[in-house]
Amino acid sequence: MSFTIQDMMLTAETRYEMKFLAGKNGWSNSISWVHLLEDTTIIQNFWGKELAVTTGLGFPEKEDWMHLAQQLNRYHASGLVINVGQYIYEVPEELKAYCDENDLPLLTVPWEVHLSDMIKDFSIHVFLQDTTDEQIASALIAAIETPDNQDAYRKDLLQYFDVDGSFQVLLMTCEGLDSMDTVERKKLSYRIQVYLEDITHNGSFFYYNSDFVLVANALSEEYLCHLVEGAIKRGKRRMPGLQLCVGIGSRCMDISQLSVSYQRAKAAAHIAMTQKKQVVKFDDCGLFRLLYMVEDKEILKEMETECLASLEEYDRRYHAGYVETLQSYLKHNGSIQAVAAELYTHRNTVLYRIGNIRKILGNELKTPEERLPYQIAFYIRNMHGQI
Repeated sequence: MSFTIQDMMLTAETRYEMKFLAGKNGWSNSISWVHLLEDTTIIQNFWGKELAVTTGLGFPEKEDWMHLAQQLNRYHASGLVINVGQYIYEVPEELKAYCDENDLPLLTVPWEVHLSDMIKDFSIHVFLQDTTDEQIASALIAAIETPDNQDAYRKDLLQYFDVDGSFQVLLMTCEGLDSMDTVERKKLSYRIQVYLEDITHNGSFFYYNSDFVLVANALSEEYLCHLVEGAIKRGKRRMPGLQLCVGIGSRCMDISQLSVSYQRAKAAAHIAMTQKKQVVKFDDCGLFRLLYMVEDKEILKEMETECLASLEEYDRRYHAGYVETLQSYLKHNGSIQAVAAELYTHRNTVLYRIGNIRKILGNELKTPEERLPYQIAFYIRNMHGQI
């Protein structure tokens, strides 16, 4: 998943004598580009994931370094590399503490390093990795869209993933994502990738079919949930206005089953958006798992209408609240006392309403078989956020 701080350190530690000082939780931050800067003016134009490199010429005081780090954090930079030995010799402890607190990688290289060579080297790596990521995303999309045509994707993914191993899809979305222009959506994509700590080459992140998609390979369910929680936490801190909703699909074996996990993640993301939840795991959705997998959405609408239309019509004419009463009655498994408590209504009034509801529906609602169609109707209504 992109060229990361970790990837950079694999070669830079020896070649450029690079040292990692702080911000260890941003170890897997991906890098979109490399900028040499000596003041903070350009930072406001960052898209996200930029690696900042500086000699320190423009930051003579500790306060200047703190302002630099705060601006980099605000605009979602992936890290800061300081060229020490000429304009700065000792990195302030306050700067290290801030970078640790905000998961902003802080690194140094000695003055003897030729920054132009280093930046060129990193930029080439970024370009090559971006090209590779696009190829991987295309192959994964092929696996989602045409799972039976394994010739279209399996060979292409073999060198990057354990194609016989486990796969799990996460979908991330927010209000208005699909209506954003390409530049705005790309910026948001970069920023979300900065939030996805501790995942490097076990996953691929891309935009597809109105959602951001994360395909994880050979990662445990527990680890993946921890990853999502961390991403949401970092997102709230660094982009407080962003309300991410995450849908987690089922874990499946073999790349040929990726489409199954994707479709289930899509359903879970829809539930998250509809019910205003941050994270929804498809496997925890009970009956919704079945309903969201029904391709013929019209039949779901018909089932809801057949069960509730007569009560809705009665409520419209007499303002009786019978739909709400029935929902509570089913929720509490026919307990009149529980319905009365929930609706703040006298027990005798509830009994009267239930009696009328049974007459209107032509159903005694006494057995599980008699209640089931109406319970499903409320599930369907809940899918559309109507209750």
